Amino acid sequence: MSREEIIAVYDRGPEAVVAFVEPLLCVIEQQQQQLAAQQQMIEDLTARVKQLEDRLATDSHNSSKPPSSDGAINNTKSLRPKSNRKPGGQKGHPGSTLRLSDTPDHVVSHSPRQCQACATPLCEIAASGYERRQVFDLPPTKLEVTEHRGEIKQCPTCQRINRGEFPSGVSSTVQYGERVRAQAVYLSNYQLLPFERTSEVMADLFACPLSVATVAEAIKRCSEELAETEELIKRGVQQAEVANFDETGLYIAGERHWLHVASTEKLTHYGCHPRRGQAATDEIGILPQFRGRSVHDSLSSYHRYECDHALCNAHHLRELTFIEERDGEAWAGKMKELLVEIKHRVAEVKEAGGEKLSQRLINKFEQRYQAVIAEGLKAHPPSGHAAEAESGRKKRGRKKQSKAKNLLDRLSKYRGEVLAFMYDFRVPFDNNQAERDLRMMKVQQKISGCFRSNEGAKYFCRIRGYISTVRKQGKNVLEMIERVFRGNPSVPIPGG
Repeated sequence: MSREEIIAVYDRGPEAVVAFVEPLLCVIEQQQQQLAAQQQMIEDLTARVKQLEDRLATDSHNSSKPPSSDGAINNTKSLRPKSNRKPGGQKGHPGSTLRLSDTPDHVVSHSPRQCQACATPLCEIAASGYERRQVFDLPPTKLEVTEHRGEIKQCPTCQRINRGEFPSGVSSTVQYGERVRAQAVYLSNYQLLPFERTSEVMADLFACPLSVATVAEAIKRCSEELAETEELIKRGVQQAEVANFDETGLYIAGERHWLHVASTEKLTHYGCHPRRGQAATDEIGILPQFRGRSVHDSLSSYHRYECDHALCNAHHLRELTFIEERDGEAWAGKMKELLVEIKHRVAEVKEAGGEKLSQRLINKFEQRYQAVIAEGLKAHPPSGHAAEAESGRKKRGRKKQSKAKNLLDRLSKYRGEVLAFMYDFRVPFDNNQAERDLRMMKVQQKISGCFRSNEGAKYFCRIRGYISTVRKQGKNVLEMIERVFRGNPSVPIPGG
């Protein structure tokens, strides 16, 4: 519109100006609303792009992803600091190699028949000595058949027919013994072979071609015999001063379930459940009765139980690594250095025979901890509350925050739980005990796939908990499984 046209409208009076300006104001208001909507869309898309980029940037060194998810090109950096040790065995390491046995099972002599120089016969010449070489090998393996005969005798006085009693466990006309069944359970539940491969191994190694149904029946029987032992393990974990708790996904009949572990240095209990949180831990029944210190990864349901808590700092180190490398925030690197420094100082004092840090050193570490938290919170102040108060609108649900702010809130709220390893040397720095106990269960899923039924998963969890427990206690797994089939399983250490 030209200048002359605007002046002409002005000359026609106020009403003409109002009629001219009002549509323009409507257009401006519509454009402002459109710009606000576009700005909000840009902010949402920017946040979404960052979220996706952050997801692509995560791997095993800066998140809880397993190393197997890193792909073929692995550029991850280990959180473990370099040591001054050279690669290979260290000085003073005893090593392990075959040594000559003083009591060989077989001795085979090899005598020279004639002199290698002049061909004089040596058959009648006595040996003046010998050179020893030993071969360690396995003997040929085959099934041994033991026939039990229950004798039948007639009493000469009353003519009653009496029959000899068979040993406990000898209940069928023809059956496999406890060693065969223990071997099948060992291969399936400890070495994690599928049922068919277990049958193949039994046939190849022992000339004992078990059917898949026989393997399944052996596992069921073993699990039933371990019901009381499982309760002893649960009771032992409940009475422990420190216990580790964790969970991971488990597929049963194609549906996602959760495998929960509760463990100590001497005991392991596994439980599978369709849920992940409090409903599952309540039904498993360990945490509701536990009064020691629970070490976990800060899943919200764990904090609902009335016991002391400690958080896994390995998780914190990975999250701090991500924030430092991805977002370039200096406070994250400082917190990571501080936690590692405290860990090393605790290890030094423990190695020297100490039972706790000095109060002066604890106060110093606490002050540094709070200073780093304050630095981080300056970069991530609370946001959004003022705008909501002005508009009178409050969004329902939990406010979305950045990863850095969520971590800062956790480190601030649970300072005592994060630093529990500094106050009490019985508390570990991380939750690696539980994570190690879960690791082989994930391997089982990769080798054999998902479980076909809830019963099969429960059988596996019970037997695997027993196997893990006896391994931690330094016992031979195969021998301990044989004891189960003899009705005398190894009793775990209560309160281990």
